[in-house]
Amino acid sequence: MINVGKIKSTIETELVGKEIRYFQMLSSTNTVAKDYAGKRAKDGTVVVAEIQTQGRGRLNRPWISPKGGVWLSVILRTKLAAEEAPKITLIASVAVARTLHRLWNLKSEVKWPNDVLIGGKKICGILTEASIAGKHVNAIIVGIGINANFDLEDLPYDLWKSTTTLKEVIGKHVNREELICVLLKEFEECFELFKERKIGRLLDEWREMACFLGKRIEVKSFRENWAGKAIDIDESGALIVELDNGERKRVLSGDVTVREI
Repeated sequence: MINVGKIKSTIETELVGKEIRYFQMLSSTNTVAKDYAGKRAKDGTVVVAEIQTQGRGRLNRPWISPKGGVWLSVILRTKLAAEEAPKITLIASVAVARTLHRLWNLKSEVKWPNDVLIGGKKICGILTEASIAGKHVNAIIVGIGINANFDLEDLPYDLWKSTTTLKEVIGKHVNREELICVLLKEFEECFELFKERKIGRLLDEWREMACFLGKRIEVKSFRENWAGKAIDIDESGALIVELDNGERKRVLSGDVTVREI
């Protein structure tokens, strides 16, 4: 089990993770975090679970969350508009990549909009959601799921080729308390840069890891489906795609498949 006392005694953040709500099992850390946000949980509160029974990814897709992973959500109460959520997702991706490099010298890749990869395989997914109170954003919930100390056999067979875990990459179990402490520290530092309007530095880091930029991709967005070349991301976190006819399209939400190796 994750030792929350050890996290609290060693974490080096100013705010994020100073209050932790820990569960051996729950439906979804994002769902529970949104409930806590509605009950005025403190800014920076983190919800952590050993197992999620109804873990969610984008578009309410299931996120398989067996024991041994790092499944957590951060409650942010800084005044933000709902449209800021895509930026926070990119910021969290950078924080995860920094963490994996700092602890194990791993080189990460990112896939728009919310995946972190190692060796081309997904190791982390991020889900950023707004908790709305009336017409106002009550809080931003940042869910981060890292495949840590479990075997690929604990996941559905159809995920084995596209997914990996830290245990598989490093060859041994990792210290999850240390992982959480460093992750929350890196996230807090990245979020401070965002609040100081220095997101450009973070987006540059993200671009350096975005192995799909410059390649031909297929984008599925709601009922639309088109192909083109991934050009860049803009300051809002939208993906810029150049279509075959030369037109440039700004994509706010969708799934990306790389068609060029």
